[in-house]
Amino acid sequence: MKKWYKLLGLTAAAALALVACGTTSDETADSSSSASDASSTEGETVAPELSTTVDNDGDAIDGGTLKVGLVTDTPFQGIFSWEFYEDAYDAKIMQFAFDSLFGTDENFQIDDSGKATLALDQEAKKATITLKEGLKWSDGEDLTAEDVVYPYEVIGSPDYTGVRYDSTFMNIVGMEEYHNGEADTISGITVVDDYTIEIEYLEVGPSMLQDGGGVWSYAMPKHYLGDVAIADLVSSEKIRSTPVGDGPFRITKVTPGESVEFEANEYYWQGTPKLDNVVLEVVPSSSIVAALENATYDIALSMPTDQYESYAELPGYALLGRDELSYTYIGFKLGKWDADAGEVVPDENAKMADKSLRQAMGYALDNDAVAKRFYNGLRSNANTVIPPVFGTFGATTEEVPGYTYDPDKANQLLDDAGYADTDGDGLREDPDGEKLTINFASMEGGETAEPIAQYYLQSWNEIGLDVQLTDGRLLEFNSFYDRVGADDEAIDVYQAAWGTGSDPAPNGLYGRNAEFNYPRWATEENDQFMADFTSAEAFDAEFQKNTFIEWQKYFSEEAPVIPTLFRTEVMPVNNRVKHYDFGYDAPADFGWHTVELTADAPVAE
Repeated sequence: MKKWYKLLGLTAAAALALVACGTTSDETADSSSSASDASSTEGETVAPELSTTVDNDGDAIDGGTLKVGLVTDTPFQGIFSWEFYEDAYDAKIMQFAFDSLFGTDENFQIDDSGKATLALDQEAKKATITLKEGLKWSDGEDLTAEDVVYPYEVIGSPDYTGVRYDSTFMNIVGMEEYHNGEADTISGITVVDDYTIEIEYLEVGPSMLQDGGGVWSYAMPKHYLGDVAIADLVSSEKIRSTPVGDGPFRITKVTPGESVEFEANEYYWQGTPKLDNVVLEVVPSSSIVAALENATYDIALSMPTDQYESYAELPGYALLGRDELSYTYIGFKLGKWDADAGEVVPDENAKMADKSLRQAMGYALDNDAVAKRFYNGLRSNANTVIPPVFGTFGATTEEVPGYTYDPDKANQLLDDAGYADTDGDGLREDPDGEKLTINFASMEGGETAEPIAQYYLQSWNEIGLDVQLTDGRLLEFNSFYDRVGADDEAIDVYQAAWGTGSDPAPNGLYGRNAEFNYPRWATEENDQFMADFTSAEAFDAEFQKNTFIEWQKYFSEEAPVIPTLFRTEVMPVNNRVKHYDFGYDAPADFGWHTVELTADAPVAE
């Protein structure tokens, strides 16, 4: 959300911001598999070698309509605003109609290739954002400095109903006074002229140089939204049905939860798109392979990798792939969110407060087997919550081994912590001798969601823990995240996924003031790490790297979440798409506005 932490269903979108992930069939195995099959894999599963680019022969036609399938087993929410959206599906839709202010290099650092430039003055603790001249919104109105300031006014407002007000906004001079209703303006933000704003910070750090880091990466059309009360923005027609954007296409029709139609935006700053239209439709994971076999779509977003074998040789399509900025994890509820204070309140008496219990649940899982059995080599055991694509920020398995399958260690941890079977029923009581039942929430999503959830339940049962599905069933994606975010008392443990966005600093997910800190975990030691990530001292590369490594060691030991799988995403691209680049290092002049087609309809060969 700051970056785009995505509640997964999981994927990353334009400019890479902050969201949660769900489980398209991506989080699970085929329905004929039993839970016990997970650890019975034979031999090695070799990950397919997938390119990030495709080029097809043939002359481009004039215009044409790109047909996009969005694979999800739940309707999209339809919150078309970077300031308010919450999940990966809306983010994927918005990439066609909304842009980041900034361009980035191959390391996701802001460069001068976007519609705005960023200059950071360490000594003055000030950022200067300068817009290119002549920028317009999709309705033809000028995009000005006021539109760059407006998101800060919205997110910082006492009436803001979203989830992105966190430490990065609190770091702006005057923001807390504005947020608390003590000031009508944000004293640290100055509009210099129509193209320039200056923002004064309490501290500056290298995260601000990452797209999605400490400087908000998007503008909002104040001329269009300014007459809507901030408290009403998220539910307004101007965001849900008729949004005004700054991307290559404009939204012309929304069928709620089902489809979105776009037309070329002639005001786009990099030129009118080559395509006339884009039509995006929701497709259930059970139907997408058949739809592609019938050449229904040019591109499929959020393609389920657990079905990879069924479309590996798909006629008429090239399969592109890349490491996702994401991970799947098991989270433990350790406190509550105090909305009035804007911070996590840990509960030392929470059912999952004993880290030995959390660690044991991590060692009980064979994530390597899950990855091989269910994901065709397109998943791998995650040792940390910093995806490997952030190579220079990450930690090796030697430094942070993470949680690998070790039931003996799991049992020993529980024994030493006093979790014993005192009544002979094969299940452990808590250290006080009281019955221990742990409620586990997991999402619906494709044929493999149920088998994986049952495998986890079985694995925990094998170390003597009574773990039951919340409500006795898998939960619908939106309901799942609503309940996890609301700290539902019927959830003790949950399986979810994060799209991390393009800033590896974890403040937006695990900081004390981060509403996305769903485990509701906070410690003084972690507070210091979060401060170090964003400090001026972190401009020193060695200090920054050591901070990342030491934090990952600490986080792994404390285990507020157990990372389970790193992910590779796959995108089928039809052979009538002349050129597509799926890489994070795609040239700055490539984008949806440059995509062309060589035929009037998707081809089947």
